[in-house]
Amino acid sequence: MVNSVFGSCEATIFEVMSRLAEQKGAVNLGQGFPDGLEPKEVIEAAAEALRKGPHQYPSMLGLPALRQAVAANALRFHGLEADWEREILITSGGTEALCDAFLALLEPGDEVIVFEPVYDSYGPIIRRGGAIPVPVRLEPPDWRLPRERLLAAITPRTRAIVVNTPMNPAGKVFDAEELRFLADLLLRHDLVAIADEVYEHLVYDGRRHLSLFAVPEVRDRVVRIGSAGKTFSLTGWKVGYVMADARLLTPIVRAHQYVTFTTPPALQAAVAFGLALPDDYFADLKSLLEARRDFLTAALNRLGFATQTAAGSYFAISSFAPFDRDGDDLAFCRRLTAEAGVTAVPLSAFYGARDLRFHIRFCFAKTQAVLESAVARLEAWRAAQNVT
Repeated sequence: MVNSVFGSCEATIFEVMSRLAEQKGAVNLGQGFPDGLEPKEVIEAAAEALRKGPHQYPSMLGLPALRQAVAANALRFHGLEADWEREILITSGGTEALCDAFLALLEPGDEVIVFEPVYDSYGPIIRRGGAIPVPVRLEPPDWRLPRERLLAAITPRTRAIVVNTPMNPAGKVFDAEELRFLADLLLRHDLVAIADEVYEHLVYDGRRHLSLFAVPEVRDRVVRIGSAGKTFSLTGWKVGYVMADARLLTPIVRAHQYVTFTTPPALQAAVAFGLALPDDYFADLKSLLEARRDFLTAALNRLGFATQTAAGSYFAISSFAPFDRDGDDLAFCRRLTAEAGVTAVPLSAFYGARDLRFHIRFCFAKTQAVLESAVARLEAWRAAQNVT
């Protein structure tokens, strides 16, 4: 016998498309991990911490130095104040932080609103905890918050709303008006928000990252989640954090206690070092990714893929309607991998009904050389297509 939730799960679309990319020798712009952006000084800090030790269990809550650094970084860049001793927890990645929050704050039968397109780990973890994910669809190309649809989705069993900003995979950044609307819903319906903000340092075109945690009236209702993997392009390190009022954080700490208990101390020490880097590091990373976003977006539009300019994150969303009348995005991604040697992921994979058509996601957090290679392959493929 196996658990019904995980027994029915398929391999993630990222794994499926990455395997196909490897088989076909394709340039993989599907999976959302960065290439060549790792800061050498942070890696050296990890190496030094490994040499020095200690190598035993650190504090379950996380190294004091890292919890202090998380608080200081949030204040420096976002104006958010938190008590590092009572309101910050270090986890083994953002996904563990999400898992801890769902397990700690939800009861069987609770409903949780998730915005589609939705990061794929939310649903299985929510369901495994006995709660029910309730999807509310955002639609391309503008990804506006569907207020009437959201209001209709709230029932007496609704317990939480998951707010992912900047949003994976859509690249949407929730604005102040949208966050104020969500804050009012939290108050009116006695809800909590799980704020997935792992791309907090990757917002573009002069925008500022905005967080529900900054709204005073709901600060004690918001669980804010971040990820060093995204901030330092070190996704394999799996170092995340949770910031929340002590009343909410206490049960999340208890869940963490029995999920991973703690996180490698050398990596924690290196992330603490990284979070204290000068402002230039964070500004330069943003500028570099913004330039690569612009390069890939312009190239895709030139080739006939109607592509939006992402407000944040690593991802560009394109319509492939001129190239395929059927609109089957998974079939088109397989075709593009085989024929063009470039891999994307189908956007329908981020919708429970799998019914969104004609849209695919490309990752632009790659080296310039990788992006240029992908564009050259797409140009050769486009020249062979019978498209007017």
